[in-house]
Amino acid sequence: MTRDSDFKRVVRTRMAETGETYTAARSALEREAYDAARAEQERLVARLFSDGRIERVPAKRKVRAAVLLEVVTRFEPGRVYPEKEVNEVLTGVHEDFAYLRRELVNYHYLEREDGRYRTAPHAPTRSDLERQEIPAWEAHWLEGFLTGR
Repeated sequence: MTRDSDFKRVVRTRMAETGETYTAARSALEREAYDAARAEQERLVARLFSDGRIERVPAKRKVRAAVLLEVVTRFEPGRVYPEKEVNEVLTGVHEDFAYLRRELVNYHYLEREDGRYRTAPHAPTRSDLERQEIPAWEAHWLEGFLTGR
């Protein structure tokens, strides 16, 4: 992970190259990071989905997390779902809905309480080890999605 002072140095370098203000340079760099992360996400899931369904569940954790990020978009942030409804949504994605449901909870994309599910209210805090196994797209996108932005 880039330390704040490292990022400031990169922003200042961009300012010197482009003549942008600090705010404009920082915004442009963040947008570039977002765009790169989104492109990587699309590349990872494009080869695994066909007609909105997962053709196969990937074995690699990073790719599986990318798939789960795509699957969580099928849920409305903040809405509470009974287990039966979660199963119906997930059956539309893959026949092994129980596995997907478990993985969505394990990755902290869904929360479960008394047989009811909802998207997590905030993006989970990841350890350094977990961040290595999660696509960059999560950090750029998930918090906004979960909070309805």
